[in-house]
Amino acid sequence: MAKQPMLKFVQVERDMPTKRTAEDRKQDFNEIYAEFAAAKADEQASRCSQCGVPYCQNHCPLHNNIPDWLRMTATGRLEEAYAISQATNTFPEICGRICPQDRLCEGNCVIEQSGHGTVTIGAVEKYITDTAWENGWVQPIVPVEERAESIGIIGAGPGGLAAADMLRRAGFQITIYDRYDRAGGLLTYGIPGFKLEKDVVMRRNKLLEDSGVRFVMNCNVGVDLSFEEIRAQHDATIIATGVYKTRDLQGPGAGAAGIVRAIDYLTASNKASFGDEVAELLDGTLNAEGKNVVVIGGGDTAMDCVRTAIRQGAKSVKCLYRRDRANMPGSQREVQNAEEEGAQFVWLAAPKAFAGEPVSSVKVQQMRLGAPDASGRQSPEVIEGADFDEPAELVIKALGFEPEDLPKLWGTDGLEVTRWGTVKAKFGTGQTSLDDVYAVGDIVRGASLVVWAIRDGRDTAQAIIEKFNAKAAVAAE
Repeated sequence: MAKQPMLKFVQVERDMPTKRTAEDRKQDFNEIYAEFAAAKADEQASRCSQCGVPYCQNHCPLHNNIPDWLRMTATGRLEEAYAISQATNTFPEICGRICPQDRLCEGNCVIEQSGHGTVTIGAVEKYITDTAWENGWVQPIVPVEERAESIGIIGAGPGGLAAADMLRRAGFQITIYDRYDRAGGLLTYGIPGFKLEKDVVMRRNKLLEDSGVRFVMNCNVGVDLSFEEIRAQHDATIIATGVYKTRDLQGPGAGAAGIVRAIDYLTASNKASFGDEVAELLDGTLNAEGKNVVVIGGGDTAMDCVRTAIRQGAKSVKCLYRRDRANMPGSQREVQNAEEEGAQFVWLAAPKAFAGEPVSSVKVQQMRLGAPDASGRQSPEVIEGADFDEPAELVIKALGFEPEDLPKLWGTDGLEVTRWGTVKAKFGTGQTSLDDVYAVGDIVRGASLVVWAIRDGRDTAQAIIEKFNAKAAVAAE
């Protein structure tokens, strides 16, 4: 009788790749987790219960076929595991690193619910694709047949890149326009290297370039090139700009020097990791070195800022969040990593005012949780007379992102937006109010996860493929 390769969750305990010590990882921006060794990846994949209803797959926005590629890994069939993983996910090695698996696939693993500890899905996903790159299994796209139709994509973030990948596989001619000097969007300039090393993103960009995708960088649409000019050059256009407008602080002194946007702070740090000379780092404007730093916010962007400030050599780093730990939107795993590295969290606290020019301290008001709001979360309420001052020479606003006013920025009539300013697009296809113009990712959803942007990009690409196939079929009749 053949040996059962799976269902080993009873005999084998959950294990994660080795995590570098806090003291070690504070010294650089390298990823904090080591890679699984082959034997360990096989062992951890073998813990999968191969359940009849795979909740891990159901709770993945991409519906990745997780049980099958875990089985392939456990039985040493890694090239097949990669093929299965790549079939539904454009960037599995990126999702393996940055997806909040604790809230998605791993958090809904059946054996986790039974008390045996979830399968380490993200770490195995990362291992499979990193191994595929090492073995040369990841190759540039060679379409079966080239098509004449051209697609323009505005925005080189995960949504735009995912759409480009699928459309190029179908033979379309693709041009991507982006305001930055490197493609990747927040993957490149928003997420720090300790979560996602930049060569991982750059090799994906190069793969697309080698596949025939054309990149037009340093192109600010509406300034360097109009939206209508882009539309005129292509048979269809995809808007994948993301959301970059920062929610602002209120209160006296909120405009003082030394109070900066999270996106500016993280972009400067990430540019430096490429070896770029960044004036704002050199002059101290976006540099935490030797300063008391206060980060305001409780999401993953706030965690990125906190951990970046530690690596820059901040004197102290404190994160203010107006709710408690249980109600914060960011990953609990990231909070734990930040605490290990020396960050302090001040729960139930919100800024009231700012002193100094440049800023020298934050007046903080203590909060308590009151009645639930419309979303069901308890609303924070101010505790009167419980204010205190927190020293700060650098305050980083990480309060979330909102969409830019694209119709106004681009001088475009007819592009409908919602009351939140996001582009109104049809569910499942991304079709906007303009003919042959689509929208994907955060510019439609609002600030969301990378994996959802990938899902949107793939769905819209499929809709475009089907539309042009139908047109071709009618023309051939």
